[in-house]
Amino acid sequence: MKRRDILKGAVAGAAAFAIPSSLLAVAPTTQSGGQTLGISRRTIEVNGKSASVFGLRGADDAPGLRLRAGEAFNVLLRNETAEPTIIHWHGLTPPWPSDGVADAPLPLIGARADRSFDFPVGEPGTFWMHAHTLQEQLLLAAPLIVADPADDAKDEQEIVILLHDFSFSSPEELLAGLQSKNTGGSMDGMDMSGAQPAMAGMNDGGMMTDINDIDYDAYLANDRPLDDPEIVPVERGGRVRMRIINGATATAFTVDFGELEGELIAVDGQPVEPVKGRRFPMTMGQRIDVRAQLPRDLSSSFPILALREGSKERTGIVLRPAGATVAKLGTTADVDAPILDLTLEAQLRAIAPLASRLANKTFEMALTGDMATYRWGLEASAPILVDKGDRVEVTLRNDTMMAHPMHLHGHHFQVVAIDGQRFQGAVRDTVLVPPMRSITIAVDAVNPGKWAFHCHHLYHMASGMMSTFAYRS
Repeated sequence: MKRRDILKGAVAGAAAFAIPSSLLAVAPTTQSGGQTLGISRRTIEVNGKSASVFGLRGADDAPGLRLRAGEAFNVLLRNETAEPTIIHWHGLTPPWPSDGVADAPLPLIGARADRSFDFPVGEPGTFWMHAHTLQEQLLLAAPLIVADPADDAKDEQEIVILLHDFSFSSPEELLAGLQSKNTGGSMDGMDMSGAQPAMAGMNDGGMMTDINDIDYDAYLANDRPLDDPEIVPVERGGRVRMRIINGATATAFTVDFGELEGELIAVDGQPVEPVKGRRFPMTMGQRIDVRAQLPRDLSSSFPILALREGSKERTGIVLRPAGATVAKLGTTADVDAPILDLTLEAQLRAIAPLASRLANKTFEMALTGDMATYRWGLEASAPILVDKGDRVEVTLRNDTMMAHPMHLHGHHFQVVAIDGQRFQGAVRDTVLVPPMRSITIAVDAVNPGKWAFHCHHLYHMASGMMSTFAYRS
């Protein structure tokens, strides 16, 4: 199946959705005063081998975009490659046609074609952008930072870390291998070394669960494995703000700050009451902002590690004060990393929670599927149809033995219950739902469209775990 077709899923029905003409208005193909973002092919080296991947780079050849809160998202997206694609602005709340899902409602951007965007960028935060096709696996992703002008006077160094999982196999081969290995089919001799069966482990309920369904060739931080990490110069005694993005397609991590105690100040770009710690979990699609004070007597470098869930593999970067030594780091640890649970989620409290009000509409959505058939799905109690101005609550119940990071496009939501226990949690756009657990989210319906609502595990989404959050026309 072609990349352009495989992820249309439930949102392909957008053509039947009555689309107001005001929603379909898009910016002209030329603009002034904005930024140009190029989609290109590039070559990186992984494990001593060259690999052709995608890139998303601005006019200064830096990866991704950096904007300021209150500005317009005035961007010309230029597809410099020979194949169609589309980019989703993960965490922003643009008008629906600017969202970046094929045929919902706009088509893929053709080879050598442009598309321009012009909408309010919104509040500050750590966001990111990625292909909404299988091309995401080929590193078609980049940071999207919206800076807060109020931070200009702060004396702190900003460090952005984009995590990814990497395979020398194509994403189509990985998906076909998962489906074949789990249904007993044959791949006619195809080398599927990059797609291995899931690894078993215990969740926090004591049940056997499937954790990782692909054993990747490498795990990357800013395009580099840990045996050749990015070395970031830092000031002794300085303060750093690390914006960490889990851009992996099928891998959750625990970010380990080692001897350095960090202060978690935002999740998914939304401020939270600070939580101190040395380890913070991140499922696919999520972001964390962590502030840390470096000691003045730091004589050696300081690794920031991302530990693959339930496994020994790891990646990361190294903070290096002037004159400090850099120790050689291996890509595997001595012990398995933790399995993600909801301990931190239950602690988080939003700085700016949703206004207190009763829900106008409530929905139940079951997360279904299994590794045996490698078919995944979302089964709602009723189609999620809302009216502008509604307060909507959706309870996500995971009936499978794999965790699912659930992402809603075009909105931010607040976590308001775990397993039916109410609380006023973090405001997010992506939330982890572990096996046999439930999460309730509250959403204010303020952005009309037919929005994608899906698991952010790329291969679960491609295998059916995708639905919509739609407004009545």
